[in-house]
Amino acid sequence: MEKIVELGLLYDFYGELLTARQKEILESFILDDLSLSEIGELYSVSRQGVHDMIRRSSATLKGYEEKLKLVEKFMSIKEKAAQIDSLLRNRQGEDIDKVKEISKEILQEL
Repeated sequence: MEKIVELGLLYDFYGELLTARQKEILESFILDDLSLSEIGELYSVSRQGVHDMIRRSSATLKGYEEKLKLVEKFMSIKEKAAQIDSLLRNRQGEDIDKVKEISKEILQEL
């Protein structure tokens, strides 16, 4: 998984557990796609300070994932629902239609 995508997923699941400052800086980095220098200027922090904050925040998010495994479970469920959908795509029947609908609901909720 690409690092920024992985960090984005971790932030989606555990971002609320970070401090307000950590959230601001990570959002600028992940969502706004700002460079370290741009973030530093925005928050009056050195480029190195921004780098350190992102590194520490990333480590914190990864620590939460190591303990809670929410992203891992999410990706597993998403993959299984996609497999169900793929297997049933060309099948017919009332029960199969119901399973197709359930798998689509799961994918949409994820």
